[in-house]
Amino acid sequence: MTYDNLTLHTDKYQINMMYAHWINGTHNDKAVFEAYFRKLPFAGGFAVFAGLERIVRYIEGLQFAEDDIAFLREQEEQYDEAFLEELRRFRFTGRLYSVTEGTPVFPGEPLIRVEARVFEGQLVETALLNFMNYQTLIATKAARIRQAAPHDVLLEFGTRRAQEADAAIWGARAAYLAGFDATSNLRAAKLFGIPAKGTHAHAWVQGHATELEAFRRYAAALPDHVTLLVDTYDTLRSGVPNAIAVARELQRQGKQLNAIRLDSGDLAYLSKAARAMLDEAGFPNVRIVASNDLDENIIADLKAQDAAIDSWGVGTQLITAADQPALGGVYKLVAREQDGGYIPVIKISGNPEKVTTPGVKDAYRIVNRLTGKAEADYLAAPEEDDVREGRRIKLFDPLRPYLHKYIDDYDAQPLLQPIFLDGQRVYELPTLDDIRRHHAAQLELLWPEHRRKLHPAAYPVDLSERVWQMKMDLLHQITGQ
Repeated sequence: MTYDNLTLHTDKYQINMMYAHWINGTHNDKAVFEAYFRKLPFAGGFAVFAGLERIVRYIEGLQFAEDDIAFLREQEEQYDEAFLEELRRFRFTGRLYSVTEGTPVFPGEPLIRVEARVFEGQLVETALLNFMNYQTLIATKAARIRQAAPHDVLLEFGTRRAQEADAAIWGARAAYLAGFDATSNLRAAKLFGIPAKGTHAHAWVQGHATELEAFRRYAAALPDHVTLLVDTYDTLRSGVPNAIAVARELQRQGKQLNAIRLDSGDLAYLSKAARAMLDEAGFPNVRIVASNDLDENIIADLKAQDAAIDSWGVGTQLITAADQPALGGVYKLVAREQDGGYIPVIKISGNPEKVTTPGVKDAYRIVNRLTGKAEADYLAAPEEDDVREGRRIKLFDPLRPYLHKYIDDYDAQPLLQPIFLDGQRVYELPTLDDIRRHHAAQLELLWPEHRRKLHPAAYPVDLSERVWQMKMDLLHQITGQ
C-alpha cells in the first residue's frame, strides 16, 4: 500500500458508475463536466481560485496499482475481472481546462472543464472537488485578511490546528498565493519555496528560572533573528521591560531586537502601550507581532482602534476557514456525446440556484477599455466569435434579462486555459511568485465595491444570448412549460 497513490481518493459511487458504464458498453462515450460553486464564501464579493497544481499532480499520477485492484476485488459488488483489467490499463486521456490559480472567481462560472471519456470524467470528480474546494476556500480567506491589513506582514501559523498534514501544507500554499508573506510550516516552505518564519513558545520562557534569562539565552542563540514572546507572565510589567533590557544588550553588540510578540489580552491596548514603552526606550524600529485567534474581522477592528501592530500571525481561523467550513463547489455534467458530437444536458431543481447551465462554455472576463475595470464575466459557446473578436455584446442579468446593456469597447480575457490535451499536459505550472503577481493584477480589475469586506456589490456573471436561449429551450423541452 502506498499512501501517495491517490487513484482511490474517490467516492465508491464513482467506481460503481464506471462499472455500470462498462457493463453497458458506454464507458468510452465522451462527456463534458464543469466544476464551479454556487455561493460566495464568507458573504464576500469574490473567491480566489486555488488548487490547480495539486489537481495537475493528481491527474498525472492516475493509475490503479495492484493493491488498488486487489482492494476492489474484495468489494461486495463483486466487479467482473474484465472490468478490473480495464482499470489496470486506466490513464487520463482527456482534456482539462482551468482558471489560473490566484484569479478572483464568482458563482456559476466554470472554474474547471473536463472533456473526457465518461469513464475518466466520473473518476476524477471527487479528488478534483476536494482539492479545489479546500484550497479555494483558504485562498479566499487569506485574501480577505490581506484586505484588512493591506500593508502589514501576514504570517500563516495554522499547522497545529489544520485538519491533518495535507491540509496544513496545501493551506499554507493557498494562503501564500493570495497574499500572505510567510508560513511557520517548514515542510510547506521546503516544498513550495515559501519563506519560513517563527519565534519561540511560552514553554521556552517557562523552561528558565526567569523571563529575562530566557530572553537572554534565546538572543544569544539567534542574535540576528530575535523576536521575543512577551506575554508569558505580565506583558507590560515584565515582558516588555525584559525585552527592552535584551534590546539594549543586543545594541551594545551591534545587533538589534527585531520584534516582540503579543499572543493574549487586549491587543489594541497592549500594543499601543508596548509601542510607547519601546519608543521611549529608544527602539522605534522594534516591530510588534500579534497572534491569538485572529481573522479579518478582528484585524479590521484592531486597526480601527489604531492598534500598534506591524505583523499578524493568523492560524486557526485561516487554516480551518472557521466561519465557512466548506466552499460547496460542485461538478456537473453539461454535455454528452451523441452521433459524433456533443448535445447539452441540464439538471433541474426546485432550488433555482441548482439548475445547471447546459452545454460546453468558455468563460471571459470583460474588461472595459475606458475604465480598465471588469464589467462582468461572460459565458459563451466555443463557436461564438463575437466576444473573441471584440464585437458588440449584450450583457444582461440571466435571472432578469430585461436588465441589460451593450458593450463594444472591451478586452475579453479568456478565463479557461488548456491544461491537458489528449491526456498530455500542455501547461507549464507558474511559480508561486507568478501566481501572486497574477492575483494582485486581477484584483485590481475589480471595482472597490466588489472587493469590499462588508456588503459587497454583486459581480455579474452573464450568459451570452445563445447560451441563455439554450438553457430556456431545454427547460421548456423537459418541463413542457
